[in-house]
Amino acid sequence: MYIPKQFLMENDSFFQFVKENSFGVLVSEIKGTLSATHLPLLVSSDQKYLIGHFAKPNPQKNSKNKEVLCIFSGPHCYISPSWYETNHSVPTWNYTAVHIRGILTYMEDPIEIQKSLELLVKTFETDTSSYQWNEVDPNYLKGLLNGIVPFKIEITHWEGKEKLSQNNSIERRKLVIQNLERMPGENEKAIANLMKKSLDQNS
Repeated sequence: MYIPKQFLMENDSFFQFVKENSFGVLVSEIKGTLSATHLPLLVSSDQKYLIGHFAKPNPQKNSKNKEVLCIFSGPHCYISPSWYETNHSVPTWNYTAVHIRGILTYMEDPIEIQKSLELLVKTFETDTSSYQWNEVDPNYLKGLLNGIVPFKIEITHWEGKEKLSQNNSIERRKLVIQNLERMPGENEKAIANLMKKSLDQNS
């Protein structure tokens, strides 16, 4: 990922970002062609692996022992030059993203597989949800396990980008924030908040 220095995400933010934006895109090469799957990916407790599973018919299951790229996207939005103090500018897009590369291997241990699925459920279900992992019929669960390929990705490289108008003056960034805050979209408001934090860090 092309990352100018001013847009580089701090190292200690990577894994928190993935936890908050865990529905990613897994890209790998299958028979000379790039393939991609959209799926939830979780960070292991030791932050050494990403954890997930393919549907068994998915050809990307053949990515075993290969390097894969996982892309996680956060808030993003259009930035209009009409918000600036000058006409000598062009439109752009502010966004946040993390790329993680690693080697994909299958999970073989039944206990490890069960723990990975339990983690997936507990991550996204609320404590008050009527769906509880420990109440799932074991026979039903066994049938579901036959239809998936659980995997983990040993992380070898990660990088993150926060493009938040840092290449502009503070005055212009404040103008962008003001305009984003007037817009109804969640992405626009999220980018405005991230831009505020970026300004506070620079002050």
